[in-house]
Amino acid sequence: MVHVAGSVLDPDLGDHVCLPFDGERERMTATRLFTMNGLRRRTKVVIITHADSPERTRGWLAPLVPGFAEAESAGRIEILGSSDTHFTDGRLDPDRMCAGLADAHARAGEHGQHGVYALVDASWGACDTREQAAFEAATNELFGERWLAAVCQYDRRLFAREAIDRATSVHPISPEQALLRFANTHRPEGLRVWGDVDLTNRPAFASLLTRLEKEPGEVVVDASGLDFIDAGSAQLLTVTAMSRPYGTTSVVCRDPVARVLRLIGADEFLTVRRAGDV
Repeated sequence: MVHVAGSVLDPDLGDHVCLPFDGERERMTATRLFTMNGLRRRTKVVIITHADSPERTRGWLAPLVPGFAEAESAGRIEILGSSDTHFTDGRLDPDRMCAGLADAHARAGEHGQHGVYALVDASWGACDTREQAAFEAATNELFGERWLAAVCQYDRRLFAREAIDRATSVHPISPEQALLRFANTHRPEGLRVWGDVDLTNRPAFASLLTRLEKEPGEVVVDASGLDFIDAGSAQLLTVTAMSRPYGTTSVVCRDPVARVLRLIGADEFLTVRRAGDV
């Protein structure tokens, strides 16, 4: 397992991170560091608030970040409320959220920024944590093109332990769990994954495979950078292959992963290719 507590506030584009926190000081410190790292990486920093208003957030954050006013004036920092990003007429609106981030990406490109760094106050979902977890899992597909990095802040004072565990499991990255990174691939359609997959982030891995089940033609999962996968997570690849036309799903991997796939009989439903042979 890879421990990423020191890096979750400096994510790579493509990372979708869950960050539980304790108390206001920890939340504010994380917000400051995330903002500064996003500016250093020359990304557009989007802060989505809920517990605080955008105005209040700006009031305490601006003195903590050198050059904040100039960066905000130039469009390098935006602070928005969740009511303007996640909801329409009081109802959760995933399409609005995705469209808003895509629009931020377009504006970032116009200003020579490399992508979008989004910090999200996840307390918007405290009233329905199961709906929120399903939403978080569905948004994983957004990160496959690797222009977006997001850190979702979960206040342990608002979320029960079960809800926190559910939230971390649908995020590919969270402190003290296996670290999984991924990218969409094309021609043929597929997915490239690297890092580790185990019980801690298995639901996140499952959400990434959902897109592949809908593809009509050949699909290739490039797992050559995967260092570890447990049997339960490997079974998800089998399920994906079984949902598709026979013989159209391949997994490229190194010997340790290939050994697990063969151990569970996955090679009856998908083609296992050694990384060195491709």
